[in-house]
Amino acid sequence: MALKDIQSTGSKDTRSGFGDGIVEAARKNENIVALTADLLGSMKLNQFVKEFPERFVQCGIGEANMIGVASGLSIGGKIPFTTTFANFSTGRVYDQIRQSVAYSGKNVKICASHAGVTLGEDGATHQILEDIGLMKMLPGMTVVVPCDYTQTKAATQAIAEYEGPVYLRFGRPSWPIFTKEEDFQIGKAQYFSEGTDVTIFACGHLVWNAIQAGAELEEKGISVEVINIHTIKPLDEEAVIKSLKKTKCAVTAEEHNIIGGLGDAIGQCAAKNFPVPIEYVGTKDTFGESGTPKELLKKYGMDVSDIVAAAEKVMARKNA
Repeated sequence: MALKDIQSTGSKDTRSGFGDGIVEAARKNENIVALTADLLGSMKLNQFVKEFPERFVQCGIGEANMIGVASGLSIGGKIPFTTTFANFSTGRVYDQIRQSVAYSGKNVKICASHAGVTLGEDGATHQILEDIGLMKMLPGMTVVVPCDYTQTKAATQAIAEYEGPVYLRFGRPSWPIFTKEEDFQIGKAQYFSEGTDVTIFACGHLVWNAIQAGAELEEKGISVEVINIHTIKPLDEEAVIKSLKKTKCAVTAEEHNIIGGLGDAIGQCAAKNFPVPIEYVGTKDTFGESGTPKELLKKYGMDVSDIVAAAEKVMARKNA
């Protein structure tokens, strides 16, 4: 199927996918509990609280304590899902996650909304762009960054059944829906197209932008492989290497600093196995600012046109 034929079936925020996913998971497993740090509504937990009030813990504005409570609950056989904004889910509580969750391999699911610049008007203090790097560096931590409402819902249910600590990253804005729940599998890359000229690896909101960019490139006669790396860790190295050997150049696209995120993961895999030219689309070692999601994606170089330009640049490097 051509990339231009991939259509959006509507729009919805990915955080709503989390809210709906945790309810479905909790209906199947009575050990699932939800914790939040004063953000019940923002994290779309209203239905969960309505159905399972006895399995909900309101920790207030005490994120470090929330991680500690979750760790303790996991010792008793519960499957705790902690919820707050990505900035507070990682940067504020990194020590607690490292010591109380990752070091001892606790079965805690750290669920983080409002990630990246698409948080929008809340500005730089809330737009964390380092969280993927922070979390993937922790030994034993699984890192999942789904691309739309449906995939976030599927991922939320999948991590409930997955044993071990997980970081699940999603966002605030309404975003196109274009996947099917059954297509999601932890650690398995998702192909949207197969090509021979250039590979575009993307995650999160930028998967949709990558598909749009790929469609534009196809119209120019370029054969594009678009791959959704929704699981940053463990990385599907087999899929990455196979694609790089075919196209011999790549673009990575992420709503995150190009230092430490998806780009670094792909770059390291390539360097070890099959070195090729790579261009990185993401924020360039900078903080964000206030603005609408689309304005900020454009200003910080993560728009469709930026991915197209990166693909053309990397193909020129390959052929130089």
